[in-house]
Amino acid sequence: MKKMGLGVLLIVAGLLLPVISPAFAADAKIGYVDLARVFDEYQKTKDFDKTLESKGAVKTAEREKLVNEIKKLRDEAEVLSPKAKEDKQVVIDEKIKVLQDFDRTTREALRKDRDGMVQGIVKEIEAVIQDFGKSQGYSYIFNDRVLIYKGEAGDLTVQVIKALNDTYTAKK
Repeated sequence: MKKMGLGVLLIVAGLLLPVISPAFAADAKIGYVDLARVFDEYQKTKDFDKTLESKGAVKTAEREKLVNEIKKLRDEAEVLSPKAKEDKQVVIDEKIKVLQDFDRTTREALRKDRDGMVQGIVKEIEAVIQDFGKSQGYSYIFNDRVLIYKGEAGDLTVQVIKALNDTYTAKK
């Protein structure tokens, strides 16, 4: 008996779906956003990229010093006696290890900074999109990557970028 009741319910739901769906869709305000473009055009992303580039340039200069020290030590080793060369090679090997450690820790630190920045910015973007959606009366705002077809009229990307940058500028 319960199976028959469930079957009747499914049939009724199937019959009502075509009637209910257009009515629901008519009331729904739907838009989409190109999140990659929003991320790239967000002023905070651009500012952070400049900061990260500056940090990278400082680390590159530090690395270059270490490399030059190793080159200098190798040049000095060329004119030394075999015993002195061995002693110098120990120093060179230690400097190479320091350089490798520097490279690893620098890479990890810059990656960690970038990952933290990306997470923070994505959260901010999501919050602004939610606020924008609520204030503009949208029922749904989708990421454009999941859409098979998207009309220009539903593209909210420029509006979201403006809202995001306005919010960021106001906080500065």
